[in-house]
Amino acid sequence: MPDPSPYARDEIVAELERVHARGVAFWNALSTRVFFAPIGTAWSPADNVRHLTKSIAAVSAGLRVPRTLVALLFGRPPAASRTFEGVRDDYRRVLAAGGTAGRFAPTPSRHGATPDVDRARIMTAHRAAVGELRARVTRWSDADLDRHRFPHPLLGKLTVREMLLFTLYHNQHHVDGVQRRLAADVENPQSGPR
Repeated sequence: MPDPSPYARDEIVAELERVHARGVAFWNALSTRVFFAPIGTAWSPADNVRHLTKSIAAVSAGLRVPRTLVALLFGRPPAASRTFEGVRDDYRRVLAAGGTAGRFAPTPSRHGATPDVDRARIMTAHRAAVGELRARVTRWSDADLDRHRFPHPLLGKLTVREMLLFTLYHNQHHVDGVQRRLAADVENPQSGPR
């Protein structure tokens, strides 16, 4: 993450674009075989992308809801939005305590007879989800990001700003996690060559 960490709406949007570009470069550098192969008992890179797409789409869906309804459904935040580091650290604590993706886990997938086409479909859906999120965020003012909140399945109610900061970290977390697992898999192959 850059120093200082993103906080203002426009900083978050710029960082979303940077994180997405870094992720796409990484996913695209993998062979199609590696992209669809589970990494030991962990999700495949394709499943990670599908999970990220699903979670990004959920945030975009929340941003489409009229703000008055968001306030009625989830109340007003009792405190100021946390920083990127605060959201990241809380998420890491929840994961360390056994938190899982739950309903946001990708459904098991198998690519069909045309894995390159399936891969392109997954990446197109991911790009569209990020584009939709970016467009939705720009319709919210900085003040509105702090006045409203959404439910997070592991972290409870987050301000919209905190949800966006979570989304930034979450994307980076999955790219970094896949990179580490693939590196470890190469160093200690347990499932045979790829």
